[in-house]
Amino acid sequence: MVVFDKTKGLTEEPLHYCPGCTHGIIHRLVAESLEELGVLDKTVGVASVGCSVFSYNYFNCDMIQAAHGRAPAVATGAKRADPSKIVFTYQGDGDLAAIGTAETVHSAARNENITIIFVNNAIYGMTGGQMAPTTLPNQITQTSPYGRDVTVVGYPVKVCEMLKEIDGASYVERVAVNNVKNIMAAKKAIKKAFKNQIEGKGFSLIEVLSTCPTNWGLKPVDAIKWLDENMEKYYPLGVYKDKYKEEK
Repeated sequence: MVVFDKTKGLTEEPLHYCPGCTHGIIHRLVAESLEELGVLDKTVGVASVGCSVFSYNYFNCDMIQAAHGRAPAVATGAKRADPSKIVFTYQGDGDLAAIGTAETVHSAARNENITIIFVNNAIYGMTGGQMAPTTLPNQITQTSPYGRDVTVVGYPVKVCEMLKEIDGASYVERVAVNNVKNIMAAKKAIKKAFKNQIEGKGFSLIEVLSTCPTNWGLKPVDAIKWLDENMEKYYPLGVYKDKYKEEK
């Protein structure tokens, strides 16, 4: 009797992520969704710059490496070149919500038929823990040692809240992977986003609240607790826009 079987959507390459990082969980949810929908053999993923820069080693599908922040533009080109492909980007908050803000907003405005997986851990992970666009008010980072001062650097960018106001965006949801219940909900949302693309429903973005124990300076268990007590309050989970649900 098979109790557990690894998804065919992931390769055998060992993950390089830090202990306690939840990128691995998110990778599995994406890979499982693609496998269950039967589209692995016609999927093109776009790797971003950041902690997920080597994601092309892990997903068992065709992958393209994009320049920093340009993943939605690259995905747009791939999808328009061959609309039969299922195209997704896998991006962190430093990539998507900073240098890549324009690409994200305009791909949503055009309602490009792509799927964006947006991992929000409220910090720049790969480059050493600097303040990110999503860093919480008063959160301590390498470049905000006294906490993020909103009077100087402004408030965090709430991507889902921003994109829901864009007419072109079809489906926008924020999920988390900090407990079993939320992981199951995240899987459902990610799978729905891919299904929307298969059905030609346009732009979908799933924001996933994630941990960064290394740069938060916390043990993995404490990082989960910090996400529970801080990130979920500032970034409420839920569906922010579902154009086709609203039309029913």
